[in-house]
Amino acid sequence: MNKVILITGISSGFGKQTAELLSKKGHTVYGTIRKVSMATDLVNVLRMDLTDTYSIRKVVETVIQKEGRIDVLINNAGMHTGGPIETSPVENIKLQMDTNFMGMVHLTREVLPQMRKQGGGLIINFGSIGGLMGLPFQSFYSASKFAIKGFSEALRMEVRQFNIKVIEINPGDFHTSNSANRRNFLAPTGADDPYQKQFEKTLSVIEKDEANGRDPVILARKLVKIVECKNPRQRYIIASLEQKLAVILKYILPGKWFRMILEDHYKIN
Repeated sequence: MNKVILITGISSGFGKQTAELLSKKGHTVYGTIRKVSMATDLVNVLRMDLTDTYSIRKVVETVIQKEGRIDVLINNAGMHTGGPIETSPVENIKLQMDTNFMGMVHLTREVLPQMRKQGGGLIINFGSIGGLMGLPFQSFYSASKFAIKGFSEALRMEVRQFNIKVIEINPGDFHTSNSANRRNFLAPTGADDPYQKQFEKTLSVIEKDEANGRDPVILARKLVKIVECKNPRQRYIIASLEQKLAVILKYILPGKWFRMILEDHYKIN
């Protein structure tokens, strides 16, 4: 059955490949971008900024006016910051939370009335492995993804009565533009920053993991299957075997032991 799908952040990475694959499968896809112009015959491209509630409202109104429904919402768009908690600029912290969490909240709230009216729908929220365990020098990114986890769990119970399903996706490392984009939002460390040496050492590990990450098309194909699945699971951890194991260890090991494993991986002395 053809579905009307709204997906955020289709200019690159997961969003771009997922939107195109869903369109090729016969679905009607609307994808949002923030600034970069994008031309495609496969996807209906709309401009939206997750920090601008007016643009969020206009996108939802446009899709409903043209299609009369929204069957699937994929909250994919997000951004990454990096740096020490103590010295990260407040504006970076606010942008991180406003984009990854509050923007998703505003968009979801705009879509819910239509899904209730039409008798159901599917909402897919992008969390992260970093939303299941706190990552050093990515604290505010992790915080935003932890918030999505709690939000998704609560929303799932609230909208069940309206036949609306809520799914959380937790990707591990994939080879996308994350590293390059994060470089635009790093804390400006210098010789007088007590965290500088450790931050640079850990950042090199983070970027190496991402450079060696999996192909985004793997996740895109999985998302297509989830959208077309009659009874999807509540959560999908889409990651390497090592990262899946880390999630399991997080929940079965004493906290101190697991922290020591992360510290060793991220070269924290």
